[in-house]
Amino acid sequence: MNVKKIYLIRHGQTDFNVRGIVQGSGVDSSLNEAGRRQAARFHAAYAHLPFDKVYTSALRRTHESVQGFLEMGLPHEQHTALNEISWGVREGTRITPEEDAEYQGVLDQWGAGQTHARLTGGESPDEVAARQRPFIELLKARPEEETVLVCMHGRAMRVLLCQLLNYPLHHMDSFEHRNLCLYRLHYSGGMFTVSSFLDVAHLQEPNP
Repeated sequence: MNVKKIYLIRHGQTDFNVRGIVQGSGVDSSLNEAGRRQAARFHAAYAHLPFDKVYTSALRRTHESVQGFLEMGLPHEQHTALNEISWGVREGTRITPEEDAEYQGVLDQWGAGQTHARLTGGESPDEVAARQRPFIELLKARPEEETVLVCMHGRAMRVLLCQLLNYPLHHMDSFEHRNLCLYRLHYSGGMFTVSSFLDVAHLQEPNP
């Protein structure tokens, strides 16, 4: 088969990102002005590529991040498999490792390999990985889609990258992310490889 090229991006900035409020899968926020600017810059940098399909989560912030491509008439599918991890009862609240013992405790458990752990009412990385697997199989099963754009969310992206690259889930924090960052991956029919890691060159201010 030809090498499948996957352009994997995180959604653009939202006001919740700026304020440190956890969105998860239960807060369906929109991009803010900075996020829309990020989306426009990504589109300007990559609109020339012959994308065969655009995949997003079911959440608005991913749709808005690829709006320029959708307006070009590219085929689009949304999959709840790509939704962000659920943070349960804590969604919509401001939680940080420095200020929240429960949150830090769960992150520590994940790093120690206890990827079944979750916040109250939320999902574990193991559960996110399980719902992503049918989407991974779908990607593999469509060789006619040689170049695809996938837009999703930070924590879920880390889980997906672990699965694609055969990393244990407790190594997921090795995959850094920023709003509208890009990972380029290739799939040769046997394995996925990364050709570009945390690329944000497209977000640079344009020269005057």
